[in-house]
Order: sequence, then C-alpha cells, then structure tokens
Amino acid sequence: MTRPLLTIDLDAIAANWAALDRLSAGAVETGAVVKADAYGLGVAAVSRALRAVGASRFFVAVASEAVAVRAAVGPGPEIFVFAGYTPGDGELLRQTEFRPMLNSPQQVSAFAAEHPDLPCGLQLDTGMNRLGLEPEDLGALDLGSLDLRLVMSHLACADDPSHPQNAAQRGAFQAMTGGFAPELLSLAATGGVLLGPDYHFAVTRPGIGLYGGQPFADARPVVRLSVPVLQVRDVAVGESVGYGAAWVAARPSRIATLAVGYADGLLRALSGAVFHAEGVACPVVGRVSMDLITVDVTDLPFEPDTLDVLGPDQGIDALAAAAGTIGYEVLTALGSRYERVYKGG
Repeated sequence: MTRPLLTIDLDAIAANWAALDRLSAGAVETGAVVKADAYGLGVAAVSRALRAVGASRFFVAVASEAVAVRAAVGPGPEIFVFAGYTPGDGELLRQTEFRPMLNSPQQVSAFAAEHPDLPCGLQLDTGMNRLGLEPEDLGALDLGSLDLRLVMSHLACADDPSHPQNAAQRGAFQAMTGGFAPELLSLAATGGVLLGPDYHFAVTRPGIGLYGGQPFADARPVVRLSVPVLQVRDVAVGESVGYGAAWVAARPSRIATLAVGYADGLLRALSGAVFHAEGVACPVVGRVSMDLITVDVTDLPFEPDTLDVLGPDQGIDALAAAAGTIGYEVLTALGSRYERVYKGG
C-alpha cells in the first residue's frame, strides 16, 4: 500500500439510519443529511446506500450539491437545499427538481415570482439566529401561493439534552407553525431524534449519527483510515524529531514516518494524537507536517507496515478530542489523496 487507505462501511451507514428511524414512531419519516459530500465520505455511494434502505428525503447545503444526489438516487426522492434559493439557481432547480428551503422574505418573494409552479420549503428561525424566517415575517408574507413540502427549524443545543434552549426552541417552533399542516413539520436532526418524540414532528433529518458520530452513542463505526509506514528509524536519547525540534527523545526510541499530513485533513492540532497497531497505542511525536506524521512505535513488538488513525480502536470523536475539535470536522476534512474503498451497500 503506497497511499493511506480510507475504508467506508456503507452497511454501517445504512444500519445507523435504520436505528435512528426505529427511534421514532412509524408515522415519522426519517430523511438523511448528505451535505458536504456526505460529510466527506462520498455522496454518490452514500446516497445510494441510504436510498436502498428506505430514505426518500435527502438534505444538502447548497444547490450545486443536489446534482450529485439526484444522479445517485434518480427521480422520485425529494432533495432539500438548506441555503434556499437565489435567482441564479433557476436552471439547476428545474434540472434537478430540488426543493429550496426559503429562509428570508427576499427568497420567498423571488421564488414565488420566478417559480410559482414549483415546490419548496420554509426554514424558520426559532432561536439559533442563523437562517430562517422570523415570526413577524410569517405575518407579513403571502405564503398561500407556495407549494410547501416542508417547514423546518434547527436546534442549536440538541447535543446537550439538559440545555433549556431545546424546549424553548420546540415551543417557538410550535407557536410559529400552528397554521401549517402537521405533516410538513421538521425540527430534529440527530440530536433532536435522541431527545424523544416531542421533537420528532413529521420528518427527522439525521446527519452525523449516520456517519458514526456523537451524540448517537449507539452508532456503528463507519470509517477506517490505515496509513502506510514509509520508514522506521532509531532515535537516541536527546535527539529531536520534526519541525521546531518540538519533541526530544527521553529514551531510545523507534520512530515511524507515515505518509499522511495536514494536506490530507489530519490537522496540525493532532500533534498530540495517537495511532494504533493491533490495539497498541502509538503516540504522534513532533509536529504534524503537510505530508508526513511521525509516530513512536517503540512499544510495538513488531515493525508495522501500516498504522490506523481511525478504526476500531479510535473513532472520529476520540480523534477530534485530541485536536480540540468535533467529529464533523474530522470527517469533512478528509482529503482527496486517500485510496477509498467501500464495503457493503
């Protein structure tokens, strides 16, 4: 193996979707968020796997992402675009038949004027203050002419079940949507699904939970990242490794140089992380550089050909914690130089 190998388990993604689907009542439809190239894992393969297991509503961030999803799932499933609609999206809108989640009075007016015959959705702001119509907007706009397929909002603190903003946003959502048909309503992403039935409404939109991340603690792991060892060298006590001489050997050490770096999405902040070989933790030593990482393999009883940075010994959230970030960033930062292999699906 000359390149790092990223193995993506499509059956695990499908199983995670099914597990989240089972957490809500049978009348609740479970969608799937596949924005950002399915969180970096390949939107075509992931969307097909999710469609095969039963997903029929897909969510992306921007209009251009809808093209790959439509090509993967074919006609029929609905594709919703969180960013809404801008006049430049018109041709793409008709080609892919996506549903823009209109989130400002300007978007509502432009869409109603230019595409009165096409379906859409509405995004409401219930307290996150990011995207969405305010209560006063709903009173001032003529929404009766829109062919609405979904009315949604987004929880800011769903990963913390005890946070009071969860209940506050649910109450605001109920107040703002009293005039809409119940079958249109959607509030819960992964964290909201786990908050329970009061948050599920008609449609849920799991994202990170599909890909093995928190807060879905019962998720099956989805990715394994194995990195080839380019060289193993002896380093004497007092010798340094890497840029800035930031690490100095306190014992006679065996240091492996790996073919991966921050150009591949393994952040420089991971300089305190660990890799694994057959369950043995091997700490990163020195600084992560653009294309190389050095790892202490002194305690291994063998000389490794590869080391795992993601896999059964370390998931995306554990690796993220080492860098002071979140699993979402670990996944979406995965670079283009990996050899990718899909399992299942």
